[in-house]
Amino acid sequence: MMKASLGILATLIALYSYMPYFRDIFRGKTKPHAFSWLVWFLLTAIGFVAQVQDSAGAGAWVTGFTAFIAFFIFLAALNRGEKNITKSDWACLIGAIAAIPVWLVTDTPLYSVILITLIDALGFAPTFRKAFHKPTEETAITYTLSAVKFVVAIAALDNLSVVTALYPASLVVMNGLFVVMLMMRRKQVVVTVDQPF
Repeated sequence: MMKASLGILATLIALYSYMPYFRDIFRGKTKPHAFSWLVWFLLTAIGFVAQVQDSAGAGAWVTGFTAFIAFFIFLAALNRGEKNITKSDWACLIGAIAAIPVWLVTDTPLYSVILITLIDALGFAPTFRKAFHKPTEETAITYTLSAVKFVVAIAALDNLSVVTALYPASLVVMNGLFVVMLMMRRKQVVVTVDQPF
């Protein structure tokens, strides 16, 4: 019962975390990078399947929900997202997608989870680059709550193993680092703008 309650709590945090993100997308304030969200949709869906196969239980619910939402953010990003696509963004997207077939032929669940964790970090690169240069075009609370929801999700895992916990733990770290970078860059941008020439 406790695990199910934590799984529900993690999913509710996820639901709440995406409300300001969608609001900011449709107001034109947040401009998501479609490449990152496509990779995140694919990998989170794969992570969800891996968790279910390893009996993660309620701890997997938030991963499945996150994959579902990531797909819709990807669709929104095609129209309302970042338009400045660089060669490095293309390289990250191609690298991430090229690694997915490697995941498919990997028989060992642990290797699979390690691979999707590394691919996810690669998929984060376009959003990280864009946010570094345009720190006001991301909704920090969504990434903060994403880290929190996966902490709760790990606590909700029925089977706590490297296979079930590595991917969500990496998402806690990546989202946390992203928020720290975002806050630091926002302060730097404000200081730079405020200083006289």
